[in-house]
Amino acid sequence: MPDAVENLILDLLEWVERKEHTYPETMEAWRTSCPRLPVWEDATERRLVKTVSTNGRSLVRATPADLALLKEKRPHVYEELQHRSGL
Repeated sequence: MPDAVENLILDLLEWVERKEHTYPETMEAWRTSCPRLPVWEDATERRLVKTVSTNGRSLVRATPADLALLKEKRPHVYEELQHRSGL
């Protein structure tokens, strides 16, 4: 199961990087009550994502650790995201 959770965490990180999402939207899509698939909980505990307040909205943002993990585990996605952002 650890590989399944790791892959889902990578899916979450990719999802966060592709488009701005609010915290409620993220919880609707990624929170689970299954103790074997703690995707959101593991990602926040590992400081891969964070919640920030911007203009009265609660947004989910990536952290540098998020990009580092994507670069290591999914280099093709990392490159695509870097290309899209113009970096």
